[in-house]
Amino acid sequence: MDADSERIPDEQLVREFGLLLSATTRLERIVGRALERRVGVTHVMFEVLLRLNDGCRSMSHLAQEMILTSGGMTRLANRMEKAGLLVRETSPTDRRVQHASLTDRGRETLHRAMLVHSEVLREFFSGPLSDGQRAVLKDSLLLLEARGRRELPSLG
Repeated sequence: MDADSERIPDEQLVREFGLLLSATTRLERIVGRALERRVGVTHVMFEVLLRLNDGCRSMSHLAQEMILTSGGMTRLANRMEKAGLLVRETSPTDRRVQHASLTDRGRETLHRAMLVHSEVLREFFSGPLSDGQRAVLKDSLLLLEARGRRELPSLG
C-alpha cells in the first residue's frame, strides 16, 4: 500500500465503527432505563455495586475504575450512601483514604439489578444472535480489548 492510499479515508471502516458505538450506546441506555425503572438505580450505580461486591473498596480505585474524577465519585457515593446502598469509612492506616462497602440493602439491590440486567441482555444482546455469532463477537471483542489495553493500559 502506498502513502497516498493510506491517506484516503476508509468510509466503510468509519461506518462500521459508528455502528459499534451506536449499538453499545443503545444497549447501555436500554439496560440503564430498565435498571432505573425496575430497581431504582442508575447504570453507573449498578457498576459501583458490582465493583464493591467484587472486593474493590478504595474510593480512589473505584473512581479510576469507573473513569470518574474524585469529585464525581464522591458525589455518586454520597447519593448511594444516602440511598442506603453503601457505607464509607476512613482507612485505619491512612486518614486520606476512604473505603466503601456494600450494605445489606446494597447487596439486595445488586441481586435484583443483576436479575434485571441479565433479563434485558438476554432480550437485546444475546437474543438476536446465534451461539456462533456470539462466539465470534466475544472473540472479536476480546481481541480488540486486548489491543486497546496494550495501547492504553489505564482509562484514567
